[in-house]
Amino acid sequence: MKKTIAIAVVLAATLSESFSQQWKPAGEKILTSWGEKLDATRPHPEYPRPQLVRKNNWQNLNGLWKYAITAKDQKEIPNTWEGNILVPFAVESALSGVGKEVGKDKALWYNNEISLDLKVDKNNAILHFGAVDWQCDLYVNGKLVGRHEGGFNPFSFDVTSFLKKGKKQNIALRVWDPTSDGPQPRGKQINNPHGIWYTPVTGIWQTVWIESVPRTYIVTTRHTPDVDAKALHFEAQVEGAQQGDQIVVEAYDGTAKIAEANTSIGSALKLAVPQAKLWSPDSPKLYDLNIKVLRKGKVVDEAKSYFAMRKITMKPDEMGIQRMYLNDKFVFHYGPLDQGWWPDGLHTAPSDEALKFDIIKTKEMGFNMIRKHIKVEPANWYRYCDSIGILVWQDMPSGDLGGNVWDMQPGKISGGLHDKVRSPESEAIYRKEWKAIMDVLHNYPSIVVWVPFNEAWGQFKTKEITEWTMKQDPSRIVNSASGGNFAYTGHMLDIHNYPDAAMPDPQIFGKDYILTLGEFGGLGLPVDGHTWQQKDNWGYQSFKSKEELKKRYEEVVANLAKLIPLGLSAGVYTQTTDVEVETNGLMTYDRKVIKISESDLKNIHQKLYDAKIGK
Repeated sequence: MKKTIAIAVVLAATLSESFSQQWKPAGEKILTSWGEKLDATRPHPEYPRPQLVRKNNWQNLNGLWKYAITAKDQKEIPNTWEGNILVPFAVESALSGVGKEVGKDKALWYNNEISLDLKVDKNNAILHFGAVDWQCDLYVNGKLVGRHEGGFNPFSFDVTSFLKKGKKQNIALRVWDPTSDGPQPRGKQINNPHGIWYTPVTGIWQTVWIESVPRTYIVTTRHTPDVDAKALHFEAQVEGAQQGDQIVVEAYDGTAKIAEANTSIGSALKLAVPQAKLWSPDSPKLYDLNIKVLRKGKVVDEAKSYFAMRKITMKPDEMGIQRMYLNDKFVFHYGPLDQGWWPDGLHTAPSDEALKFDIIKTKEMGFNMIRKHIKVEPANWYRYCDSIGILVWQDMPSGDLGGNVWDMQPGKISGGLHDKVRSPESEAIYRKEWKAIMDVLHNYPSIVVWVPFNEAWGQFKTKEITEWTMKQDPSRIVNSASGGNFAYTGHMLDIHNYPDAAMPDPQIFGKDYILTLGEFGGLGLPVDGHTWQQKDNWGYQSFKSKEELKKRYEEVVANLAKLIPLGLSAGVYTQTTDVEVETNGLMTYDRKVIKISESDLKNIHQKLYDAKIGK
């Protein structure tokens, strides 16, 4: 036995040394502590789909793949490769081990010969990508499977018919991403990073995985809590269903079954939850779901999920000013603008622990909300917001910038609407991806606000897009245009003001809209040894010490608190962390320094939640 253990230890050490020779972080930028200790043999090994869990027959494909950068018009899989890239980190990132930019005139190719360890047999093999930026063509064993466009939403291909006999299978992926030279949603990426615009992200940046599923299987679910009706509305998309198949849904509180309902495939059902504990940041109660497909009484597919009972509504307070109510109680929403960027992984957190860290620290700092700023996170990020208890405002990643007029003055709304005229192709890309994002995020109870546009960046047909968003998901609040360029539609009027707190005039707008301050603050403090670059870093207002920063932060929060009784319902402070040359984070970019302690921040923020509204 001891000899066997010794051999295993030696083998593990040899494999680790082999990987270290094939991979190391690229460049000389700062790293997070998670990036410094990254195990390149197991990057992001976690199960990646918490809202539809089948853990019995899946395989994580993250790790070292081959890569090549070719001319854009090359359509054939390359014969030679430039080296290894660590998936799921974008090619420009340090943790990819490459650190190269690609651009609109080139294509990025991936290749991986996998050993398929799944039991496929009579099942279907589904290949999943968490996110690939932006356009990609998938090849399996040299044959083209299909194309996907969209840099922020997960997608999958049924590759069953492309597999060959035996375990060895070859996967190739061609990626094209024009970044800021194209009309597609891209968020904060730009070809020439500067100021508030960051390094491009090209290619795979979330987990790649494959699963074996029955020929009849659950593809997606959609569940919406109805607190007033004491029920959960449930729908499921099932592939390969046969006449007479049934869907059965069971709800559990721990190990105790609290509800069960069934219906025919393709029909919606209502699951009674009569004595539910309601979800909130103070009590983030989650219930488990078990979903089965039955055929003549036999289970042909089964998956796990979860839900929460909560509602977010708009209604006037005693003074007639519109407010946001969570479970029929006014809750002031206060949180940081969260960019979700990392110095070593760019869009990709170096580990799941790191991904969770930002949310934990946000909660410890006394925030009850996060505005996820023009980026979509991996599914587990939302799962952690659900379980930790953080309200989420979800932005649509912006794209096709330029040509808009940002029409906003602090404290009042000026002028008129200036919508951009986008090409039919550009409009179609936006609509397709926004729908895909809303669909895939629908089940996460922490998300309470959708934000289609920010600061007129690519903003078009505002009224139409906002009303479509409201119709697509009437269970949430819609903030049509964060920061200005208002079409007087949706539920909110949201201004941005730096550095001090401000709000729209409640006498003019308070009767019709929830009044919010979607961005303010931006107080900067560069910390030596923890910045993206040595000099020319900036904040909206910069300081030289933690003491100066804390004193000024207390002032802006105190001024924010004074606006709540007047009609303000939410505030968003810029921002969670430093990002590249921006040093206005509450934490440094590498997350190694917290500039104001968690306990001090929590004490400072309490006055916001203690503020009274109404007469």
